[in-house]
Formats: sequence, structure tokens, C-alpha cells
Amino acid sequence: MIDLRAARSDPDRVRPGIARKGGGEAFEELLEADTRWRELVPKVDELRSRQKLKGKPTPEQIEELKAVKEELRRLEEELAAAESRRDELLQKVPNPAHDSVPDEASGDAEGEVVREVGELPQLEDAKEHLELGRFEMERGARLSGSRFGYMVGDTARLGLALYRWALDRVIAQGYAAVIPPVLVREEAMYGTGFFPAERFEIYEVAGEGLYLTGTSEVALAGLHMGEILDRDELPLRYTAFSTNFRREAGAAGRDTRGMFRVHQFNKVEMFAYVVPEESWEEHERLLAIEESLAQELGLPYRVVNIEAAELSAAAAKRYDIEAWFPSQERYRELTSASNTTDYQSRRLGIRYRANGGTEYVHTLNGTAVTDRWALAVLENFQGEVPEVLREFGAPARIES
Repeated sequence: MIDLRAARSDPDRVRPGIARKGGGEAFEELLEADTRWRELVPKVDELRSRQKLKGKPTPEQIEELKAVKEELRRLEEELAAAESRRDELLQKVPNPAHDSVPDEASGDAEGEVVREVGELPQLEDAKEHLELGRFEMERGARLSGSRFGYMVGDTARLGLALYRWALDRVIAQGYAAVIPPVLVREEAMYGTGFFPAERFEIYEVAGEGLYLTGTSEVALAGLHMGEILDRDELPLRYTAFSTNFRREAGAAGRDTRGMFRVHQFNKVEMFAYVVPEESWEEHERLLAIEESLAQELGLPYRVVNIEAAELSAAAAKRYDIEAWFPSQERYRELTSASNTTDYQSRRLGIRYRANGGTEYVHTLNGTAVTDRWALAVLENFQGEVPEVLREFGAPARIES
């Protein structure tokens, strides 16, 4: 959540960044609710103090106490309602967009194209991933429903090699490996900002109070929730492999063909806890790692600075790396790297000791690889496999 105290003292500083993400109305309502709450607090405190009398009260004082008690009851109800309304609105106000985030998209991108890297493959008859690998979509649908599928044989080996290769490279950058839970409690979903904004995308385990995560960002952010970290511990960097689940509600068209946009997928995620003054440098570091992975495989890609309207509630800024998909003749998202500043840490209660007190850490997350990387490799190299992945168990060529 945003820093309400800072927003209260200087609303004009954060108002533009919040409005750019569509949260302007909720922010103004929050300020009004907060003002009402602050107006009621001293009134309630004053009435409570008037109930404290020394000695035996006189009949007149008894009557006055009855009136005070009734007025206090009424104001306490108003105070509780005002506090509830304020807290409800605080959950809805997004993290302000950073000044460097664009307001408009360029071309077919969801933001500003920062750079394009690599040469696009010149293919006369580009085959799509369904033709190049073995993806059992009909059998997956019989088993689990639409938008579930199997990766079989050489295709599965390619996927497994990608995860192991990515973990190896990210661990070499100082990240500790994690295999996290994928079922989490509601407070973790709220804490990371996925609730309430993206609740419709999340699978719930009925009657258990548990939710299947769409990214291990949730588990990695929750790893230290409620903790006070030592300044000397920071930065803390983790990388996790997990299976993820998303409803992908509203997705339609060509994206639903094959394994491009499915309800279950695997991912290697990166996550960092840093002191505030280092978070923007850390954001660039995350992007650099993601680019190094795409470059090592030789995938043509572009970097996009995502426009404010497309940012999640938690992200102050996000970069996407989009790889070229020859069958679609367009770039599609492979990774994202987001700086959520102190938005998640405030919700999750993650602080560090500083200056004789405590301050909230900044948290960042970024994708290393997902199943979609296997599709990009298949399409750009038409079944041939980059040599580096063969060292991690992939075959030299994928036979469908």
C-alpha cells in the first residue's frame, strides 16, 4: 500500500503517478476518508477522558455521564466506519507510476520500445510451435479442460533444460535457489497486491482459505512477511522454480491456440529485497540478467517500458522483454521486471533496522524463464536447439 502519512502531508507529490494508473478517484476518496477519521479521533478521545471522574459523582454528573456515554457510542461507531472505509480505499489505491514510465504506447507494444536486439530470422515458411514440438492439447483438454496441455518427449526435455539452465545462470548472479509453496493464504495475495485488483485471475481452493499462485513472486515476497531484517543482510536475492496457475480470464483469439496462453505453466522467478536508495539500480540489474539470458540463446527481442495504464497495482515501473515469434510475425512477452518499491513491504510488514528505527524495504521481481521460452526457441530456430541447452539435457533437435 502507499505511504498514507506521506500522501497526507504532500498529496500533490503522489497524486499524478496514481492518477496515471487510473487510481485518481480512489485516492481522492481515500484522502476524504482519512480526513474524516482524523477529525473523529480527538473527539472520541475527549469524550473518553470526560468519563474519568474522581470521587463519587453527583446526580448532575451522572446525567452528564449518560449523555457522554451515548455520544461516545455514536462517535465510536462513526470512527470504526471511517477507519474501515479508509482501510478499504487504501487497498484500492495503486502504487504511483514512476516519472520515467510513459503514458502512451508505441506501435503494437504496451509501452515505449527502449531497444531492439538481434536479427529477425528470415524464414520462408515459418512453422508454429504446435508443428515443431509435441504438445498434446486434445488429450490435455480431455484430462483438465481447455487451455491445458502436455509437453512430451523431446519437447519436455527442452523445457526442463531451460529451467535448469536459467537457475544455473541466475544462481551465479548471487540468487539463492528456492522451491516454494504454490498454495498461499489470502493475506499473501493481498500483501503482494494481486488482491483485490486481480482476484478474478486466481484459482481458489474451496473451503480451505488457500489460493493457487500465478507466480512464485507471492511466495518469495511472503518469505519474510512480518519480519524486521538487519540492514547488513540486504540485499536479499532469491530465485524460485514453481508451477503456476492463472485463469487467464478474458483472453481470446490466437493466444488461446496451443501452449501460448494456458492455465498452468512453469516459471523460474527472481525476487530481491533491497534498501530504498538501491531499488532503481536493482531494477536495471534484473533487466540486465533477463537480457543476458535472451542473448545467450540468440533470441531476437525488444525491451519495452510498460505504459502507466498497463502496470499492476503494485508496480511503480515494469520492463518487458518480448521475443520475436515468426509464426505470428510479432514480438510477444517473455519476461517482466517490476519495481514495487515499498508497496508490498507495507502490506506484508517487512522492514529493516535503520537510523535507530525501522524502515520498509523495497521489493522487486523479474522473470527468468517460463514455458513460453520453449515456444520461442522452437519457432526462431525451427526445431534446432541452442548448444548451451544441450549441456542441460535438451536434444540437439526437437522431433515432434
